[in-house]
Amino acid sequence: MSWKAIHRWLGLTVGTLAVVLGVTGAILAIDPVQQAWQAPAAPGDLPVATLVERVTRTVPDAEEIRHLPSGANVVFSFAGDQPQASYVDPADGRVLGAWQASVLPRWVKNLHRSLLLGDAGRWGAAGMALAMALICISALVLLLRRMGGWRRLAARVRGSLAQRTHVVAGRVVLAVLCLTSLTALTMSASTLGLVALDTRAEPEVLSVVTGKPALPGAQLAALQGLAVRDLRKLNFPGATDPQDTWKVATAQGQGWIDRYSGQMLAWQDATLAQRVYDWAVVLHTGEAAWPWAVVLGLVGASVLLFWVSGLVIWWQARRLVPHITGNTPLAQADVLIFVASEGGSTWGFAQTLQDALSQGGHRVHTSALENFQTTAATRQVFVLAATYGEGQAPAHASHALQHIASLKASGVPVTVLGFGDRQFPAFCAFAEALDQTLRTQGWPALLPLECIHQQSGQQFARWGVALAQALNEPLVLAHVPRVPVTTALTLVARQDYPGATGQATAILRFAWPAQGLGARLRGHGLARFAAGDLVGIVPPGSAVPRYYSLASGWKDGFLEICVRQMPGGLCSTHLLALQPGDLVAAFIRSNPGFALPRTRRPVLLIGAGTGVAPLAGFIRRNDRRSPMHLFFGGRDPARDFYFGPEIQRWLGEGRLTSLQTAFSRVPDGGGYVQDALRRDAERVRSLVAQGAIVRVCGGRAMAQGVAETLDVVLAPLQLSVAKLKAKECYAEDVF
Repeated sequence: MSWKAIHRWLGLTVGTLAVVLGVTGAILAIDPVQQAWQAPAAPGDLPVATLVERVTRTVPDAEEIRHLPSGANVVFSFAGDQPQASYVDPADGRVLGAWQASVLPRWVKNLHRSLLLGDAGRWGAAGMALAMALICISALVLLLRRMGGWRRLAARVRGSLAQRTHVVAGRVVLAVLCLTSLTALTMSASTLGLVALDTRAEPEVLSVVTGKPALPGAQLAALQGLAVRDLRKLNFPGATDPQDTWKVATAQGQGWIDRYSGQMLAWQDATLAQRVYDWAVVLHTGEAAWPWAVVLGLVGASVLLFWVSGLVIWWQARRLVPHITGNTPLAQADVLIFVASEGGSTWGFAQTLQDALSQGGHRVHTSALENFQTTAATRQVFVLAATYGEGQAPAHASHALQHIASLKASGVPVTVLGFGDRQFPAFCAFAEALDQTLRTQGWPALLPLECIHQQSGQQFARWGVALAQALNEPLVLAHVPRVPVTTALTLVARQDYPGATGQATAILRFAWPAQGLGARLRGHGLARFAAGDLVGIVPPGSAVPRYYSLASGWKDGFLEICVRQMPGGLCSTHLLALQPGDLVAAFIRSNPGFALPRTRRPVLLIGAGTGVAPLAGFIRRNDRRSPMHLFFGGRDPARDFYFGPEIQRWLGEGRLTSLQTAFSRVPDGGGYVQDALRRDAERVRSLVAQGAIVRVCGGRAMAQGVAETLDVVLAPLQLSVAKLKAKECYAEDVF
């Protein structure tokens, strides 16, 4: 079972009980805080002998003194036949008031410790502690996978409100939750008798009666050398038993003191088990450290937050559960499709491929990659594999690579199609590893490995054309992705540019509608977005969304994109025909690999044409005035210098440090953006040497040219674009 499955099913099955324990634990954490504030603590170096002398003056019949973990001191005595327990002031022994073991209702403690079920409930609480430990361990594994490793653990979290809440809260309190689970297991082991704290019998020691009067407590040498801060409990000798002894307990052990000589008659060091248990109590309850009790209370209350957000995430994921229709039984299928998908979207492409092949007369069976195999009827195998995190397999297919490596090739062609995001250095790394393993094992391929960027339906369709040619049969892959719930956006302003002939362009600004908490939790609507994220626009008459890079973030209070007319473009035609007040249906898709980290390092922004849009958004939100340097490429400054006035204003405000332009269709315009980089090579090298973050946005040909130019410019530094990507300093958004 995968870590994801462990985390999900434990959360669903024991989540309610975990909430009960978390909330009751938060309530119980009030107790140490209240105790710490109820009575003054003794000075740290005050001898126990002095405390005894002061207490016996005000409480002559005292029988026991306890030094509570909170630092308060309580004396136990009898008033006639009635037992009494009182706080005392260590400064003078004065009685301050009655002491109760806890002001919290007893049922809260019973609920937390035994679920109100007595001894059987204690076993249940121990089982819950073990379940919580497993939840914490699996959460850490999943957190590292989601964020891309330890180095990116503090990176910005994207997704729905529920996802962000779950991950961000986990980063803050996961370690403490894990600690409380382990300490609860430690305490339960003792309570249930699984571990004995001390198996030794108490020594039989008696005071030696000398005929002389017993010494007052203030004169006992053993108590004069013991500080109150180290005391736990001191029992007075019985008045009617001349052989009874003083008994003192500390964190280090317990001892018996002769009442006549004041000497230590016997001493037992605390066992290792006892010391571990004592530390577990402090760490689990906050006793002796009320600030830690406050932390524990907040963490306990957070369990409810985890449970609610986890349920919402689970419900969201259920909507993406694959339901492959028209699946032929494995043994009868001549075409097999195996899928590795983290979020579920790759299954949609598999369904499209299956439907197209089935229409061509094939019998197709689709299954998860971990079920990889072939049969006597198999003629073709296709593997659709997404890459997760830092080049990892999706969770359900974590052992698929080893499984395939152990199989003997059957001679059936196996074709791999990868899915990933070019913003990440490990783009389609799992698909590449899978393809290499298959070839090493001797499996042939009908087509070479192809990688699909950001679930592009257009790339998938082009791959389908190549597949049809290889199969020598008609095949059309018209993939219609499952469109998320959309939000209606109202156009509030537009800025038009003439562009080249037939390529009019406009910057479109839409109002950002406020989102209700319910919609944000479920991931509906727009939630929060940032410059560099993508907005999906669903044009009328089409079920296929088109994506545009955002030039604004939610903090700007509006959503802005730059749209250029594409020949025959359904969506661009629709958008460019909008007038203020018109509506479009849209949704947000995060683009975390392209996002800018919070950094004081220089930022090198390189864009051409409408590719300047997300870069303008980065500059717009540069409130910290980090050094940002923009290289902009266009054709004619009079026709396509997009965001020109804003860029000049940002220069004046210090949001943009420097601007280099290159316009290819005017005399002395400077050529292409690559030429501007070459002219400023020395400064580019200096910025990169300082650890600059590089972001490139524009057409694919431009991005390739920029990469080639930077490889030459950075060669004296022994650096390249590939090395910058590996260091997560370089990302592209290409179209």
